[in-house]
Amino acid sequence: MSELLRNIDARTRLAGTNKLEILLFTLGTDPRTGRRETFGINVFKVREVMRTPPITAAPEMPSSVEGMVSLRGVLVPVVDLAKYAGMSIDTPREIMIVTEYNGHTQGFLVEAVDTILRLDWSQMRVPPDMLTANLGGLVTAVTELPGPKLVMLLDVEKVLSETTRYDDEFLFKGIEPLAIEEPLTVYFADDSSVARKQIERTLDALGVRYVGSINGRQAWEELERLASYAASSGRKVKDLLALVLTDVEMPEMDGYILTKRIKTDPRFDGVPVIMHSSLSGMSNQQLGRSVGVDEYVAKFEPQRLAEVLRRLITQHAVAIGAAGAA
Repeated sequence: MSELLRNIDARTRLAGTNKLEILLFTLGTDPRTGRRETFGINVFKVREVMRTPPITAAPEMPSSVEGMVSLRGVLVPVVDLAKYAGMSIDTPREIMIVTEYNGHTQGFLVEAVDTILRLDWSQMRVPPDMLTANLGGLVTAVTELPGPKLVMLLDVEKVLSETTRYDDEFLFKGIEPLAIEEPLTVYFADDSSVARKQIERTLDALGVRYVGSINGRQAWEELERLASYAASSGRKVKDLLALVLTDVEMPEMDGYILTKRIKTDPRFDGVPVIMHSSLSGMSNQQLGRSVGVDEYVAKFEPQRLAEVLRRLITQHAVAIGAAGAA
């Protein structure tokens, strides 16, 4: 199984080309549908695939958390993905996918792993509302393979958020509203419902207006509409738009391509871009810088996000005010 993940460092070169690689796996036959569905996870978030080691149960864990395992001296929580998704499956969980993102390591129990699939983000589609409702927002994107066979990309950030029981009130404590007069708006894009909610709560605490999108393509369409409005009213986009906050992994258009479009379009001169991602490795940060990202903030750190937003929005408002007074 380790052969699936060889040369993973070379795969970082895919980022910025609107391409990705996903590890395919199954959870078993879903008794609700009678089908064995295929799921996927971005290879960037996978550290290793292994036989499930002995799991030590721990008290007061969420129902889908089976317990803990020790991996090279580090205690790692283990989540049964089938149980988390509400599937009552009796097939053994012999395989564990060890994931690492957002500064956390966790194991996901699955029935089996298949292969690694390389494809373009444009091939990943936003899931239909019915699928989202049935799986509680657990699926962020869907693609179709020959057969035909559907592959569902899991929102592993949602799994992490809900199984670690984040104390939301504590995370947002002390974030004060901005003291600026300029009526600026923040545009953001993220395919994770959990991440979007946390971004909205941070912006609400800062008292900032915002427009949210579920992927880069939708965000770009919103930005083009804003640019058209600015042109028709004889204004510059930067006089209306404080900054753009974007995730990296998104169906149809990823954050690198979105950033490239913004930074190479003269209509958006002077508009900062913050990359907000669970892929916090240095290679991803460096690639973000190479396409023009101004700041990089890890997900699920609202205090840090609020700090960066406050600084950049305030600087932007001051610059606009100075230009207007000149």
